[in-house]
Amino acid sequence: MDWRTEEDTQAFAARLAAHPAIGNAFIELHGDLGAGKTTFARHLLRALGVQGRITSPSFSVVEAYQVAWPQHLTKKTASDASTTVNAAPASELSNKLCIWHFDFYRFNDPREWEDAGLRDLFASVGLKLAEWPAQAGALLPPADLMIQIDLQADGETRTVTATAASPTGMELIA
Repeated sequence: MDWRTEEDTQAFAARLAAHPAIGNAFIELHGDLGAGKTTFARHLLRALGVQGRITSPSFSVVEAYQVAWPQHLTKKTASDASTTVNAAPASELSNKLCIWHFDFYRFNDPREWEDAGLRDLFASVGLKLAEWPAQAGALLPPADLMIQIDLQADGETRTVTATAASPTGMELIA
């Protein structure tokens, strides 16, 4: 697919944010500098209800956000009338959606991921977005969805490829 304008990026982010599976997904963002990874992440965070300033985690490595659990992310089970939230107990989520936006661009050694204590964040319930995931090497868990963003020669159009790597990822791009 092509994103010709920032509105295209925003529309894709809004569609992705509408899926209940987003609440516990790990999404890798790939692309060269300036391709639009952080812009996409900002649009996704806005679509999920993040207010205020959304900063790039390029120096801090991770930015954490917490929003009220969006109503559209709550789904009914087919077997009964009880409500589940991405199969996670409501008490664990405390009615909040936790979001972590990572940027591993400045990592020189994948062991920095372990030294930074990020394993616990990746093991917890919530959305994880990672820019430059290759810099963390094989220490990252498998992604649910990989989004490759390539800036075209016209300097405006981005060619985007979304690849599902799990059932969660397949649900996100369905």
